[in-house]
Parts: sequence; structure tokens; C-alpha cells
Amino acid sequence: MPDQRPLVLHVMYRFDTGGLENGIVNLVNHMPAHAYRHAVLALTEVTNFRQRIERTDVDFISLHKQPGHGFWQYPKLFNLFRQLRPTIVHSRNLAALEAQVPAWAAGVPVRIHGEHGRDVGDLDGSSVTHQRMRRLYRPFVHHYTALSRDLADYLVDKVHVSPDAITQACNGVDTDRFRPAQDGPQPIAGCPFDPAQHWLVGTVGRMQAVKDQLMLAHAFVHAMALAPELTQRVRLVMVGDGPLRAQVQNVLDTAGLGALAWVPGERTDVADIMRGLHAFALPSLAEGISNTILEAMASGLPVVATTVGGNTDLVLQGQTGYLTSPSDPQAMALHLVALASNPQQARNMGQAGRQRAQSTFGLQVMVSTYQRVYDQQLRRLCPLRSVQQHQ
Repeated sequence: MPDQRPLVLHVMYRFDTGGLENGIVNLVNHMPAHAYRHAVLALTEVTNFRQRIERTDVDFISLHKQPGHGFWQYPKLFNLFRQLRPTIVHSRNLAALEAQVPAWAAGVPVRIHGEHGRDVGDLDGSSVTHQRMRRLYRPFVHHYTALSRDLADYLVDKVHVSPDAITQACNGVDTDRFRPAQDGPQPIAGCPFDPAQHWLVGTVGRMQAVKDQLMLAHAFVHAMALAPELTQRVRLVMVGDGPLRAQVQNVLDTAGLGALAWVPGERTDVADIMRGLHAFALPSLAEGISNTILEAMASGLPVVATTVGGNTDLVLQGQTGYLTSPSDPQAMALHLVALASNPQQARNMGQAGRQRAQSTFGLQVMVSTYQRVYDQQLRRLCPLRSVQQHQ
């Protein structure tokens, strides 16, 4: 008997380490298997990140697309859609939006597009070219998902999408996997600092311009200058790899603080790393809904983050952490000093963040939102298939 479950084909530019991809992993792993089948299509490459998907019935497809617009790839996509016969094509971000045209031509019944964040080349969404491109593809999209209020407003104001065609679908966090250590922060494997003796502030993420880890390095230097007594116990942990890693290390070494920081590169044990920290910092220039902020909150950490994208949806100023302007290391330094100087307040903020993560941003909330969108669009656009699905 052929598999009667509707197929959702998730389309993105590249399936690699990142918040967007992590959201797809969580969605596929936790959506009830009887509801939908899933496949992942990367216009460029599917990496070993695929191993995080636990279901064995998920196909992965790489098209190895070259840079630039993929008009020449439309026949390949058209044939692929005809072969796979997905019920739903769900593309993510501008780089994958072009797949909506061959999906329409191939007769895919339900076409959804998700906005997950902004590129470093369009941090505030002001690029008229990007707006026009999204408007060009708008007739081919049935429904949109937006990670944050900021992105939903952008779709309405700049792309002229009807509010009725947008669902805000925040990322969810696994609050069982990401949880505080029972007896306080625990040693991190390979880390030279002891959380029983040191106060550790950390960040996790790809070291690239949009994440602006250089700002955090400068903020740490400013913090140690503002409160020299903290050099005895405050330490910086910066996990991730990318083009900024060497520059970050150079900033710290030049300031004579290299020994107070640990910059180990990419790690896969993020939950254990979070359980070894006392606070979390995110200096990004742009965000959708940050997975790492949610993971830090679920881990009971106070968060210092920049006022970009969905960060203001997550962090409650003065309650679960602090929000500060992007590209302002002095302001971030003040917040780091405040937390390090008052560990009890930092713990209280972390506990409040944990409660907020559990009540508002639990993984099941996210999964239920996406499943509701899929179900609603299925009922609206192919009611016969919806009836068969629920028999």
C-alpha cells in the first residue's frame, strides 16, 4: 500500500548548523509521525547536520546550486516536484523563495513560505530589491509563517501580504534537554574554567558578521576595564566557528585578556555548555527568533541581547535579562558587570527566564502551531485530501 500521509517538502538554501535548520529538526522530530511525512531539499548542500533528524522516513536531497538566481534550475525542480508529489512545499527565507514558481507549475497543492530572519546585507529590511523580489513571488505563495512580530510586520508593510495569510510561528525549545544543572553550573568538558570558582558568561553561534561576536569581545574588554576586580573570577566562553573566530581571539589577546576567555570552535554539546554557564550573551545585528536565547532561557540563564528582530519578543527587560542596542559594546559591558556583580539577581533572572521558556516557548507549542497551519491549508486548498488524512 502506498503511504497515504501528506508529504511536506522543506526547502532551504543549505541544510547546515543554524537556527533555521535546528527549527526544522525539532519540527520533524516532534510532529506526530502519523500526521505527515517529511523531506528536506537543500538548493545547495545537505551536511551532516541531517543526523540530528531522528526519524528514519525522511529523505534528503541536495541540488548543488551555484550562486545567483536559479532560473536554470526550474526544470530540475519542476521534475523533482512532479516525482515526489509533495502535498505541501514549505520554503524558508529569500534564498529559497524562488522554489515556489516550479512548485506552482508542478501543481503542488499547498505552498507555504517562512521568514526566519534577515541577512547581513539587509539587517533592517530596507532593501527595496529584496522587497520587490518577495512581492514578485507573492502570487505563488498561499500562506506565510513568520518567526517574530518584526518579520510579520515586514511582510504586511513592505511585501503587502494580507495579515490573514500570515501565522507567527516562534521557534520552540526542548525544555527537558535544555535545563539547569541541579546543583548549579557544572564543568564543561575541555573548558579550562571551573564554574565553582569562576563566573562564566558565554555565547554560542556561527562566528560571522551578522552575529557580531566581535562586539561581545570588545564588551568583555570594556567590562574588565570598568570593574578590574572582576578579572579574578569572570570568564568568557565563546563557542562557534567561522570567519570572525581569529579576529575575536585577536581582540582578546591584544587586550591582554586571552587567558580569561575560551574560544574552542564549534561544539555539538550545546546543552552541556549552557549548564556550565552563569549568563548568556547574544550580540547579533539581526535575528529572527533566536534558538540560542531560548536554549539559554530554558537552561536557567539570564540573557543579555541586542534589541534586534525577535529578541524583544523573548527577553523581558530587567526580568529575564537585559536588552541593549546593537554595535554598542559599552552598553553591553555595563549589563555584564551588573550581572557578575550581583549573582543572586542573575540567578533570579535565570529562573524567570526558565519559567517563561516553559510556559510560552515550549517545543510542543511550536509543533502545534505548524501542524495547525498545515492542517488548515490542507482543508482549505485540498479538502478531499484532508478528509482522507483524517479517516
